[in-house]
Amino acid sequence: MGRKAEKVYVVGHKNPDTDSICSAIAYAHLKKEVTGNDYVAKRAGQINEETHYVLHRFGVKAPGLLTNVKLQVKDMDIHKIDGVEPNVSIRDTWIKMKENNIKTIPILKDDELEGVISTGDIATSYMEVYDNYTLSAAKTQYRNIIKTLDGTLITGNEHGYFTKGKVAIGASNPDLMAEFIAKDDLVILGNRYESQICALDMDVSCMVICQGASVSEEVIRRAEDQSIVIISTPHDTFTVARLINQSVPVKRFMTKAPLTAFDMSDYVEDIKEVMAKKKYRDFPILDRHGRFKGFISRRRFLSVSKKKVILVDHNEKSQAVDGIEEAEIVEIIDHHRLGNIETIGPVFFRNQPVGCTATIVYQMYQEYGVEITPTIAGLLCSAIISDTLLFRSPTCTSVDEAAANQLAAIAEINLEEMAQAMFKAGSSLSGKTAEEICFQDFKQFNVNDIKFGVGQINSMSREELQEVKEVLEPYLPEVLKEQQLQMVYFMLTDILGESTELLCCGSNAKTYIADAFDLKEDADPMILKGVVSRKKQLIPTLVSEIQQ
Repeated sequence: MGRKAEKVYVVGHKNPDTDSICSAIAYAHLKKEVTGNDYVAKRAGQINEETHYVLHRFGVKAPGLLTNVKLQVKDMDIHKIDGVEPNVSIRDTWIKMKENNIKTIPILKDDELEGVISTGDIATSYMEVYDNYTLSAAKTQYRNIIKTLDGTLITGNEHGYFTKGKVAIGASNPDLMAEFIAKDDLVILGNRYESQICALDMDVSCMVICQGASVSEEVIRRAEDQSIVIISTPHDTFTVARLINQSVPVKRFMTKAPLTAFDMSDYVEDIKEVMAKKKYRDFPILDRHGRFKGFISRRRFLSVSKKKVILVDHNEKSQAVDGIEEAEIVEIIDHHRLGNIETIGPVFFRNQPVGCTATIVYQMYQEYGVEITPTIAGLLCSAIISDTLLFRSPTCTSVDEAAANQLAAIAEINLEEMAQAMFKAGSSLSGKTAEEICFQDFKQFNVNDIKFGVGQINSMSREELQEVKEVLEPYLPEVLKEQQLQMVYFMLTDILGESTELLCCGSNAKTYIADAFDLKEDADPMILKGVVSRKKQLIPTLVSEIQQ
């Protein structure tokens, strides 16, 4: 039986747009259909209003949020182990550890971790000089004593506990015995009737009769009257004296809480340092309810299985989900300029100069011969409408337009009506803060050590864009500071007028744009005629200006 195929996350960029969400859903579905394995669509940020509208329109649930793909404890090889109860004897615990060849065992009460004990702790428990009160101090159950001595109960309650008194050997004659045996002691005895009677007279709490010696009816009756436990064992006095301390409950010698334990959701990065500082071999792992799940040891760091990820609609590290450097990227499907993502091994990388990732995904459905359902067609078509501004963007190719028309037929939607409804939902400001408007479509770039961000909002209404401007202009300096950027730009794109008003913030922000687009630096507003695409028009022109 091979290993279970691991889950693979299909995820778009942070601040996702309609293309990155719909392509992730459609591509995860395609991969599942083709391979039968577990591909899960995820999102790397909040979904904007336009995408909400699209998902709702086709009755599709939004993908779950993937905040990061850092390695977690649950990605490690956790050594599952059955624990023992706190009252189990040291001897039984030791036997269990030997049988399973383990060095540390958890002490559990109702699945909750009470402590751990290692073979070293057990060895220490033998080496330490016991006083003869160890058994009662540890509140040892008679059942443990019977089991440890391979004994049988002759009379008394095996579920009772030996709680006061010492352990003594009654090998001498009754006169001497009376001097060192007291009430409530546990006495190890042979077959001498008078010694047994003497123990009863002293009102001990337990009598251990060695070598299977017989016990008279009278002794048993008296013991019953006095609630004294009698245990018979096949071993001799020496062996019993040696074994009896092994009946002490394991909780007596375990390492108690607070233990250095980790959570299934803890990040490997964070626990590495803690593990390095502690000298333990094994560390307990708990689930979110505090229940014990197993151990991890230092050497298990070598076999951590990285999270597997497919990136759609981006290939820049600054736009990818956090912790991408710790994940294994298995595929990239994109239509942007090549960024700076490094992969560990070779990956399937498909990058085409089309207007939308969804167009590429549509091609792949056709290549694999997988049927496109009306729902998937609706999602892919909406993504193309969104990314190409219904074919008005210069990024749009005849391939995108043909794909959108074919998908619209399958989904039974009217392209113009769908576009109107989507853009209206996307630019709607009702109840939105400046922050929400700014970051619903915002991307960061890094060129020549200059970090800058570009946001965009598309609308079919000029009045609406004017409202957006009033809300956003005073907010952009905050974005500059909080995101630690040198420049921030915001594109107010008029879809019908096919032009963009650009808001600029940060030192040199205006200079770069004025030089790049041959405008006066004091132009206000900064209108970029014919510019509607961040990807194909604004970014390349700006990047080459910065590089010069």
